[in-house]
Amino acid sequence: MQPNLSLSLSLEGLPVVVLGDAEESRQALARYRRAGARIAFYDSPEAYLGAVAVPSRPALVAVVGSAAQRSAAGAPDAGWAPVLAHYRTLGVPQVQEPAAGPRGHVTLVGGGPGSRGLLTSDALEALRDADVVLYDRLAPWQELAGLTAAQLIDVGKLPGHHKVPQEEINRLIVEHAQHGCGGRGANVVRLKGGDPFVFGRGGEEAAACAAAGVPVRVVSGISSAVAVPAAAGIPVTHRGVSHSFTVVSGHAPLTSTEHESLAGLAAEGGTVVVLMGIATLPHLAAGLRRAGLDSGTPLAVVERGHLAGQRTTVTELGRAEAETGGCANPAVIVIGEVVRLAGFGAAGAAAELEGLAEQLLAHPAGAEPVGAAPAGGRA
Repeated sequence: MQPNLSLSLSLEGLPVVVLGDAEESRQALARYRRAGARIAFYDSPEAYLGAVAVPSRPALVAVVGSAAQRSAAGAPDAGWAPVLAHYRTLGVPQVQEPAAGPRGHVTLVGGGPGSRGLLTSDALEALRDADVVLYDRLAPWQELAGLTAAQLIDVGKLPGHHKVPQEEINRLIVEHAQHGCGGRGANVVRLKGGDPFVFGRGGEEAAACAAAGVPVRVVSGISSAVAVPAAAGIPVTHRGVSHSFTVVSGHAPLTSTEHESLAGLAAEGGTVVVLMGIATLPHLAAGLRRAGLDSGTPLAVVERGHLAGQRTTVTELGRAEAETGGCANPAVIVIGEVVRLAGFGAAGAAAELEGLAEQLLAHPAGAEPVGAAPAGGRA
């Protein structure tokens, strides 16, 4: 078996021959056009053989979809085989391209915290196969031009300002799936930050597709609830330190009952993770203190996790209002003993966790305070 190789090749202004069914080739053609190639496309061996002129020595030959599969398998009816053999003799590189994704189909894709490196392989595949991508501001939209040749539509929201209401986003998803690409229907990707089903309203979008009879699938993403604390060296759970973590939305102020529940969880060794909570952090901190959570409980705000300009502010529950006033979205708030690990780095974190776990096991929740409270500061 020959190894798979990944090569980067600039095709700007170079001739590229694309072979395959017209429908299967639509996205490959869009990608090569985006790359600036001069394309010669043939949808059948007969079209190639009957052409008045074909590129004699192109920079690349791309075989798409079922044509690539038949040729690779050496099928007797693989009509492209002589063409490929001809270019192979000339030493022209050949690549196999996947068939275009299905029309009239929607994929809800979780883009993770915003870093291209945290996109899953399924997410990358869905983006590559898309005709239309509707994206959020917290998704890795800056990378989209290099990931897909699809039509890009910004439907991002800012805190307190939804330039495209959710109902309109639902309508756009269904409209493009049913009538996009010149009325033939499009393969639509709805790209969201984090995971579509973690405070992402992905359930509403899936329901809108189902109501319209549009097939929909979900590509889960890496949730910022876990990935962003990790970027600051904060594990949301650790044996002997935190045996659970609770994720809540800070978009709206919590009730006194919710404060009491969270305070109880945190006091018993749980970690509280708050998404979209910068605006309501003063209300949250005050509510947790009123509910009985110790003012010395460690608290961290991790801004722009996994992105340029990442910053961590470490403080205590009792000083949260005073020391996090300069923090801004996107950010994740972490409350609990695991915050003591922030800023220790990979080497120091293990030793610190081991020592903290030993202290907590020796002094369970409700006993004397463990260790020194973290000083306010930024990492």
